[in-house]
Amino acid sequence: MNKFLNEFKDRGYFYQCTNENELSDLLDNKKIHAYIGFDSTASSLHVGSLIQIMCLRLLQKHGHRPIVLLGGGTTRIGDPSGKEETRKILSEKQIESNIKSIQRVFNIFLKSDNPKLKPIFVNNYKWLGKLNYINFLREIGKHFTINKMLSFESVKLRLEREQSLSYMEFNYMILQAYDFLELNKTKNCLLQIGGSDQWGNIVNGVELIKRHSNKHVYGLTTPLITLASGTKMGKTEKGAIWLDKKLLSPYDYYQFWRNTDDKDVIKFLKMFTDLEVSKIENMKNMNINDLKEKLALEATKMLHGQNEANKAFKTSISIFVKKEINNQTELPIIKIKKNELKEGLSILDLVVRSKLLKSKGEVRRAIKDNGIKINDIPIERENYLVSLKIFENLNLIKLSHGKKNHVIIKLTN
Repeated sequence: MNKFLNEFKDRGYFYQCTNENELSDLLDNKKIHAYIGFDSTASSLHVGSLIQIMCLRLLQKHGHRPIVLLGGGTTRIGDPSGKEETRKILSEKQIESNIKSIQRVFNIFLKSDNPKLKPIFVNNYKWLGKLNYINFLREIGKHFTINKMLSFESVKLRLEREQSLSYMEFNYMILQAYDFLELNKTKNCLLQIGGSDQWGNIVNGVELIKRHSNKHVYGLTTPLITLASGTKMGKTEKGAIWLDKKLLSPYDYYQFWRNTDDKDVIKFLKMFTDLEVSKIENMKNMNINDLKEKLALEATKMLHGQNEANKAFKTSISIFVKKEINNQTELPIIKIKKNELKEGLSILDLVVRSKLLKSKGEVRRAIKDNGIKINDIPIERENYLVSLKIFENLNLIKLSHGKKNHVIIKLTN
């Protein structure tokens, strides 16, 4: 098997492929352009998109050139795949702002020093925004049947549940297929990669190019990544794990990986680090906490750099192993003025203010379960008042919810 596809499988990226043997032969004999599309629905991607970014890195590693399609056009429509309701429609100004912000993430993960391998960035609004509706229906629409479009999961799911599916969303699969056709014509793109929920859309593109241009192109999909807990990759109780320092600190990013379930550690080392698969296989018998620290360090280094990864590691050891609190911590810092504590500040208000929990009701329930602590000592009363007395010489305390969520409360004048 081709080296790229072989490693693609070894790392757990492989789910489905069109004409796998043909693609393997092609990749053995030619360096190609391949693309992945990313709609710009937020100002940053989160780790749910990380497997696709790692696929682009792997393409570069094996000498192929990645095309990053930023969906300025398709974001204006909204992908119905895996969605139970219509996406919120963003303004054009917001979409363009999101595209610029998201591109910075790819500039971190992908190499740009080799002109033959550096990523090609395209915005599909460039061609979708100029489409003539009548011409589009005559030239492209004739290749699609309603019968087949109704058979795709993204459509069937909505119809079976009697959930609304707008005509606008119904067109999304045609537009994505047209993206592949356009990239094949203008960039000689021969491969589209996407998540397993994109299989129908990708196959549409492969077939459209064959009918329209009589050319052979290929589709490759990755599995849906879930955590051992069954939850979707990228989401936690506290929100999305963003790939942007402005939205999520390097320390919190490190902790996300450090808190990986034991069952997921080896899988995630293969998927989300550059460590050789053979080396990871040889690490299987290591202490599980050492493996988690290795995963967290490697993943954080890739996004935030070695220095930030080291800082996060040191803070983690200081807090969880040495039980230390100091000014050098990478934990979020919440500043409280001394005069706010003269008469005492409600623990309920402080926890909500610190964003460890969202409501006073949640704080009350956590206190009953011994889940709220100050300097690792459980708070036993919901009417507890935080006063100046509990602050030590450093004017710092650690406020915790459970074992993994902490902030530093710092006194100011």
